[in-house]
Amino acid sequence: MNIFDGSGKGAARIRYLDANFEVVTPGSYVVCAITGRHIPLEELRYWSVARQEAYVDAEASFEAEKRAGALPTDKA
Repeated sequence: MNIFDGSGKGAARIRYLDANFEVVTPGSYVVCAITGRHIPLEELRYWSVARQEAYVDAEASFEAEKRAGALPTDKA
């Protein structure tokens, strides 16, 4: 199955893999876990395999890492 199968309307369900993703349910976009913005599948570049969620850009990905406690904080 690829991004062009099915109706192509609405949100896709994605299985996020290392360096790739698999479309489980066809759709034209996924939703950013941080911003809630729609990300067209052809523009999807950032995601977390561990949390199985997508991010609209590097800043949103970084914020997700901070929220998950995966990055050190600035607090001393």
